[in-house]
Parts: sequence; structure tokens; C-alpha cells
Amino acid sequence: MLSSRAAASPATSPLWKRGEGGSSGNGSGCTSCREVRRRAAAVRVRAAAPRRVEAVAMESAAETEKEEEVAAAGGGVEDMYGEDMATEEVPVTPWAFSVASGYTLLRDPHHNKGLAFSEKERDAHYLRGLLPPAVVSQDLQVKKIMHNLRQYSVPLQRYMAMMDLQERNERLFYKLLIDNVEELLPVVYTPTVGEACQKYGSIFRQPQGLYVSLKDKGKVLDVLRNWPERNIQVIVVTDGERILGLGDLGCQGMGIPVGKLSLYTALGGVRPSACLPITIDVGTNNEQLLNDEFYIGLRQRRATGKEYHELMEEFMSAIKQIYGEKVLIQFEDFANHNAFDLLAKYSKSHLVFNDDIQGTASVVLAGLLSSLKVVGGTLAEHTYLFLGAGEAGTGIAELIALEISKQTKAPIEECRKKVWLLDSKGLIVNSRKESLQAFKKPWAHEHEPVTTLLDAVQSIKPTVLIGTSGVGKTFTKEVIEAMASFNERPVIFSLSNPTSHSECTAEEAYNWSQGRAVFASGSPFDPVEYNGKIHVPGQANNAYIFPGFGLGVVISGAVRVHEDMLLAASEALADQATQENFEKGSIFPPFTNIRKISARIAASVAAKAYELGLATRLPQPRDLEKYAESCMYTPVYRSYR
Repeated sequence: MLSSRAAASPATSPLWKRGEGGSSGNGSGCTSCREVRRRAAAVRVRAAAPRRVEAVAMESAAETEKEEEVAAAGGGVEDMYGEDMATEEVPVTPWAFSVASGYTLLRDPHHNKGLAFSEKERDAHYLRGLLPPAVVSQDLQVKKIMHNLRQYSVPLQRYMAMMDLQERNERLFYKLLIDNVEELLPVVYTPTVGEACQKYGSIFRQPQGLYVSLKDKGKVLDVLRNWPERNIQVIVVTDGERILGLGDLGCQGMGIPVGKLSLYTALGGVRPSACLPITIDVGTNNEQLLNDEFYIGLRQRRATGKEYHELMEEFMSAIKQIYGEKVLIQFEDFANHNAFDLLAKYSKSHLVFNDDIQGTASVVLAGLLSSLKVVGGTLAEHTYLFLGAGEAGTGIAELIALEISKQTKAPIEECRKKVWLLDSKGLIVNSRKESLQAFKKPWAHEHEPVTTLLDAVQSIKPTVLIGTSGVGKTFTKEVIEAMASFNERPVIFSLSNPTSHSECTAEEAYNWSQGRAVFASGSPFDPVEYNGKIHVPGQANNAYIFPGFGLGVVISGAVRVHEDMLLAASEALADQATQENFEKGSIFPPFTNIRKISARIAASVAAKAYELGLATRLPQPRDLEKYAESCMYTPVYRSYR
């Protein structure tokens, strides 16, 4: 099929009728070209030097109807658009065709198939001669690109090659990613995306997504209208202040929304055209970036307070005005002081979701529910200690408490007492309550002050140790050995990204616990051999949750996100881990089945939305899982008429 933006098929529309030839040596050309040349005459009047304006204006209409090829002094074709004579003061008009056919079709990433165009398609769409003669299948294209990607020894080179592919052949990009998800997920997502954001200014080629900056204050709605698609279902937005564990990367944080939405499509089946990555640029406090000549964002200190919140208010209002009530807005990598405030403020009026707070919590809770099948007991019978009390740590802690409350019917305040958090100043206890930020106060329990992780482990004796600190190597040998000394199967989740910021490696966790640890990490680690047994570490990757969660929200037409929808997603993921996974040491199902996993999560989330009265897509489908699968985007090439 042709682009939906095309006015008519080039094979039938008179606009695209070719010159008959024969009666005239040069032919009359297509009528659209004649129209362009008429307009070009006016352009030349504006673009020509002053002393030539009168002469250009006297050109007859008959002359513009011909296929004029006037040889200049040095030879060549006439400057139809006045570009050679234009200056900065005398602009030209950027004329372009919008119909996806011929040369234009080969440069339209939504419809380009490269060498996979059939002989019939090459004739029908004026591609004959624009491609080499060979016709190859999409599968062979995938095989060739994977061969090429594996030649790169530097992960960032693979990332750049993948982004280039996405810009020229969208369906091939997603086919490649789906068919090789375990190998390519670390390339388009963590950990490589972190390095890509750090160097985004240097590797920037084509703009991806929408940039809303302080310069746009008062006209954010106009900026959103510049995006070509109107039927947007999922938006991922960042302000770049806390990118992974790398800190303030300002405008260069765009790599995160772009990467997340690639996974929404590849893993969750949300159409690419329905996804919109956005970066809110309010400056950066990163001195290195401010002094970097290649930095692509505003060169100013980060805006705060009233100025910041006024821009966000305008942005959120404009989103609802242009895309409606049912567009999912996913907040990504905002700093703690803004993340909690924005989620609390807009969750009542918009369909919002914070992946760092809620998505991480959901996937970790799924890992804990799954690990119970290995270590035994119920969620309420375990004790949890977190290193890190930011968005991820407090978000996970709250969801654990909610699930315990759901299972035991106990008050949430009572359930929180099973969870302990340690921040940079030590264990969060009642004696510190007055100085704590609001989101930390629910976790202040009665206990004497403790300043180090090792002391906290030895004092509290947790069965589960979770790292969300963003600081690498903090789960030391002494800490892991202490956990193993009073737990037969210590549960150790080292969740900080990228890999260099992980609290410990898989190898360290298994070696220091004599192979007894139930381990999961945020970034991927290779399998580890200990005493002749191969341990396959689980990856508590948000990519297990947010694509399926988003799909469930979309297919149900939900208007708000409820915490019970997050619990439903966790339970659906945990249910899909099998005994075969446990025997290998992993508490998560393999990513090779991720589209099936996402469909089941989507069905559970949608069912909960219908149960809570938050769904608007009526009537409810009888089989939500099959309905979710039927709604998923598939990147197989389409045949063009």
C-alpha cells in the first residue's frame, strides 16, 4: 500500500501521468512537475538578483510549460528554484513531493523495503533502475544486517547502525529487533543507550522525537502540532535530569524516550506511528555539556521552581488538548524532586505512568513473587532491605507493601514495616524523620541509627537485599557473605544501570554465596559457572513490564492508571516463569518469548481496567489475550498495489 498521506495511486491518478513521448523530443513531463515549474517561476522572481528581477518576471507562461534545460556558462541544468542565486537574505521555498513513489519511496522509512521490492512493485512504483536488479527477502536482509552488526566490536557502533536502519527502513528495524531480541536489547536499551546519551551531541544525525524547550513557552501547542502524526497513543517524556545512573544529561537524554518507544513497538506491539518521544529541555547543570561545542540543547543552567512547573503545566495541558484523554504519558528519568511531584499532581487528571517508580517496582515485584517458588514462604514472611531510597527504591518498596496488604488484608502501614531502606546517610529510622523528604517518611521505622550497609544487614538480617543506589560495587564480599550466612538461598537484586553502576556482578553474587544466591540485575550479565553448574542470571528489566502494560492500557482505552493494574502486571509476569527457568537459576522467563509475555500482561492489565471501571473501549472483548495479540503491530513487509 502507498502512504496514507498519498492523494492517489500513482498508477491511476492523472497527476502522475507520464509524458507520452514520440510527438515531442523532450516530452511534456508529468502535470505535477508543470505545476511545480509554474510555482518555480514565482520563486525565481523572489530569488534572483535585483538587476534580473524584471527579466525573470517577463518570462512567458508557455516557457514554463517546457522541459527547459538551459546550459549555463559552465554547463548544467537551469536553476529552477533560484537556489544558486539565493542568499541568506533572499530565501528559497523547499518544494517536496509527499507521494511515496519512486525515489521518494526509497527514502520513506515507513514504506521502504530496500531490495525486497518485487519486480511488479518496481514497475508500478517507478523504482526500475533505482535499485540493483537483485530481489531479496526480508529474512535475508535481517541475516545480512546481523552479520554486519556482529563485525562491530564497539557497542556504540552497533547502536548507531541500528538507529540508521530505523531512519531508512522502519519495518526491517523492528523485524531485526524482534527476531534477535536477546542479542539486540542491550544495544538499543541498557546499557548501550546510556553511552549513547552521553555522546548524543557527537553522534546526532537525524532528529528523532520532539524537543520542547523553554524557548517554546507560550507556544507548546504549536510545537506539538508540528509532529506529523495525530493518532498518538503512547508518549515517553524526559527532562534529562537523571538519565539512568549517569546524572544530568540535559537535552541529550532523548536517547531514552527513543529507545523506550522502540521497545513499546518491538516488544509490546504498539504501532510506531502511535508513539511519540519527547524531551523537555530546561537547561542542564552538567558543566561538561555546557562547555561542549557539540551539545545540542539550551546552554543555560537548569530552570527550577515556578518557571519549570509553568512549562510542564503548559505541556501537559497541550498534550490533552491535541491528543485527548486516553494518551498514555510515561515519565522517564526525572530527578526525584520532580518525579514524585509530577506523578502525584497529574495522576488525577491525566493517564500518566512513571517507569522509574512504577515500572521498576512492577518488574521487581514479579521477580520476588517468582523467587518465592525457589526460596519458599509468602511475600509477608520475608524481610526486605534496600540500598537506595530514591524513585526506584521507594517505588518498589510501596508495591511490595501493597501486594502484602492485598494478600494478608493487613493495613498498608503495617505491611511497610517489613521493608527497610538505607540511603546515603544510613538506615531510614524514626529519629531521622524530621529531616527526611516526604516520599521517604513512610519508611522510617523504630531502630537505632545504622550508617553502613554491612551493619544494617547484620542487624536486620534481611532475606532479600535490593540495590537501587546507582553506585557500583556497593554489595561487597562481606555483605554477600553476611547474607549467605543466615539465608540458605539469599535473594540478591542488583538493579542499578548501566552495568558499571551495578551494585555487584552476577559472578560476584554467585561466588561469594557459594552458588546459593537467587540473583537478578538491571543490566544483562553473562551466565556464570560455579562448581560445574551454569547459573543464568535473571534480568529485572523494565522491558518485561512497560510494553505489555502500555498495550493493555491502549486496548482497554483506560483513562487512568491504578495501582491494582501494576499488581496485575507483576502477577502476570511472575506466572510465566517456569521450573525450567528456575533450574537454570533464572527467575524470569526468557526474552525470546517477550511478545507472548507482553500479550498476557496486556490482557491482565486490561481486565483490571475493566474491573475498576477505568476502561472506555466497549464492549469488553471476550478473550483479552487473543485480542491483545490481534492488535499488535507486526513488521512483516506489506505488498504494494
